[in-house]
Amino acid sequence: MKSINPKALSKKENYVLLSSTVMPRPIAFVTSLGKDGTLNGAPFSFFNIVSAEPPLLSISVGRKAGVHKDTARNILEQGEFVVHLTDENNVAAVNETAANLPPHESEIEKVGMTQVASDVVKVPGLKESPVRFECTLEKHLTFQEGDTITDFIIGRVVKYHVNDYVFGTDGKVDSGLLRPIARLGGKEYAKQGEVFELERPK
Repeated sequence: MKSINPKALSKKENYVLLSSTVMPRPIAFVTSLGKDGTLNGAPFSFFNIVSAEPPLLSISVGRKAGVHKDTARNILEQGEFVVHLTDENNVAAVNETAANLPPHESEIEKVGMTQVASDVVKVPGLKESPVRFECTLEKHLTFQEGDTITDFIIGRVVKYHVNDYVFGTDGKVDSGLLRPIARLGGKEYAKQGEVFELERPK
């Protein structure tokens, strides 16, 4: 087994090693509003559940040359955002939104996704995602190593939206119907493969 000291690696080398080992990762497609009303959309695979009670989600957003990315800046200014799940039907459009656009240009408009009004937050959701979570900003943490700064954002889910066709039984979403897409390392993505069950020990 190869043992590696992370301090001996560059930022890129650490990223490559982490992102190609901690996988598969769900992909959060996040919408947020700029001060001028521009609807921003961007994907993040450093994303997961924090807790169920309260219902919290997290995304990690690296800054560029110390400057907030649009998503982080909008969330910190407005205190709201919407997280969408990425599936086989929307992954191509979600990937297109990763292009670098100036803050006043909407990635959502560029890729032609359909806005839908949210119930609690001002940020619109997107019809193309079968599951979305309206969130308010719960906590913001920053981590810095040298010139690299990361914004760690925790959002409280204030409304769930789940399309009927992905609902299974017992309040669960059927993963086979959802057909989620996961992020692997590099340019690789994965569809859902074989599913199996294990009983948890008592």
